[in-house]
Amino acid sequence: MELLEIRTTTREELIDITSRVQTLVTENNWEDGILLLYCPHTTGAVTVNEGADPDVARDITVNMRKLVPHTGDYLHMEGNSDAHIKSSMFGCEQMLIVEDGRIQLGTWQSIYFCEFDGARNRKLWIKFMG
Repeated sequence: MELLEIRTTTREELIDITSRVQTLVTENNWEDGILLLYCPHTTGAVTVNEGADPDVARDITVNMRKLVPHTGDYLHMEGNSDAHIKSSMFGCEQMLIVEDGRIQLGTWQSIYFCEFDGARNRKLWIKFMG
């Protein structure tokens, strides 16, 4: 298993990690198989979405804030219930195809680490199954 360390800078953000994940694939000579990305944090997530237009990540973040606001009818003492809910909505894992040493993504797709309770130092677990 490989670890990808990610430093988030704001409470909520989507960070494009596509090139960093591809670098791991290349450096490890992973050719054909499945790549599992797993977020071990209960207030973070990993997703695949459009990366060609940075406004998409911004729109996701801004509108998730409206769907699940920071303050609400929450009982969790730490004050970050919204982050737990958002993490559950996005999910903690992504499974991707690797073929000929390249992550297979659609034309506009990128891989994002989703931060919902930052700023923090985060880790993404990465497992290749060839």
